[in-house]
Amino acid sequence: MAKLWQKNYTLDSMMEHFTVRNDYIYDRDLVLSDLIGSAAHAKGLGRIGILSSRELEDLMEGLARIAELRKQDRFEITQSDEDCHTAIEGFLTREYGDAGKKIHTGRSRNDQVQTALRIFMREALLKLLSASISFARSLIGLAEANQDVPMPGRTHMQVAMPSSVALWALSFAEEILEESDMLLSLYHVIDQSPLGSAASYGVTLPLDREYTASLMGFSRVQNNVLWANNSRGKFEAFFLDHAEYLALTVSKMAQDLMLFTLPEFGYFSLPRELCTGSSIMPQKKNPDGLELARSRCSLISSCSMRVKSIIKALPSGYNRDFQDTKEPLVEGYRAAEELLLIMAEMTGKLEVHPDALIKACVPELYATDRVMEKVLQGGNFRDSYRNVGLNLDKVEGEDPVAALGKRTSIGTAGNLGLGGDRAWLEDISGRAGKEMQRLSGVYSALIPGIEEVILPS
Repeated sequence: MAKLWQKNYTLDSMMEHFTVRNDYIYDRDLVLSDLIGSAAHAKGLGRIGILSSRELEDLMEGLARIAELRKQDRFEITQSDEDCHTAIEGFLTREYGDAGKKIHTGRSRNDQVQTALRIFMREALLKLLSASISFARSLIGLAEANQDVPMPGRTHMQVAMPSSVALWALSFAEEILEESDMLLSLYHVIDQSPLGSAASYGVTLPLDREYTASLMGFSRVQNNVLWANNSRGKFEAFFLDHAEYLALTVSKMAQDLMLFTLPEFGYFSLPRELCTGSSIMPQKKNPDGLELARSRCSLISSCSMRVKSIIKALPSGYNRDFQDTKEPLVEGYRAAEELLLIMAEMTGKLEVHPDALIKACVPELYATDRVMEKVLQGGNFRDSYRNVGLNLDKVEGEDPVAALGKRTSIGTAGNLGLGGDRAWLEDISGRAGKEMQRLSGVYSALIPGIEEVILPS
């Protein structure tokens, strides 16, 4: 099909490549999202008399056919199409004639792309939530299985105070749960429809924006049509910033695991099926997944920065610069989801070595405990601290498991609050699952069967 903007000249081939680049490749991820938006828009056009009932029926049939082709990976998007939006309209025009030529009525490619991206980000958020919930569940499971396994706590990477495997694991679980709550908050921001804003200023047709928003399952319309345009890139940056927070958590845990799985420590062992080998040293079992977790965190951070760098000085209204925010959005999302899933797998298969952990609980680990004992016996903290500090060679060790039980404040090794963490996890999981179920019904009502591939299982 001719380009959506085609007039009475042919675009220079070099300029075509420059303006399209890899955009059409990344658009494969947006086909199903665009079909949802196009189905709602078509129904909206039918509601105001732009489409006849027969034309609407044909278009809905065509959109369902494209969905089936995409599910089979048989819907082609070429560089000459520029993007999936032209490819979809081209298919509808070839198959249904004038009805296909009418589907773009009242839409700019701008609000069409915005709508598809908004739907894509909404589903991507739910998929990230699903992955983060899996990771948190693995961490809580690790903690539950090792509540009484002591572990040296460290500051400045030096031995500090008594801790436990459960306390260590739950520190990451609670961090992931906080970030999952943030994803749910961001979901409310993303969950608004830009459809009907056209090229930033609306159109003179009586489009019912509330109606089309409800058909797509959005909780509301993004009211100001110029803000709807100007939010492109900014919403993507919101998304990638939240993905980066998750990745930062994973990166810190990956660094811990690389340290604690060293033979010199031997606290944990990684499952061998999640380790790679050396091309020259036959004995090697390398934690490449953990190393790449650190670098993928940087990759996700760079995606967020790329988007913000692109949009930071743009004037109001649509600018083609927005196109270059699509690639980092998709790339950052894919990396974040994969990162969470592989860490959930690794955590679930992590082998804990209690003997090595107990052996690592050297006497100096209890120096602060000795200070607190003197305080409880009536001494002041500063003199007690000085006395123990000047006589570290006299600090004796103790039963590491019993030492955990002395910590009774909530959130410490002896009072972990596991039940609260488990309830928190299930609350987030329930809210995310409820939203997935709701959207599944919305999408099924528009294009039956599409919900099987657009939403996480």
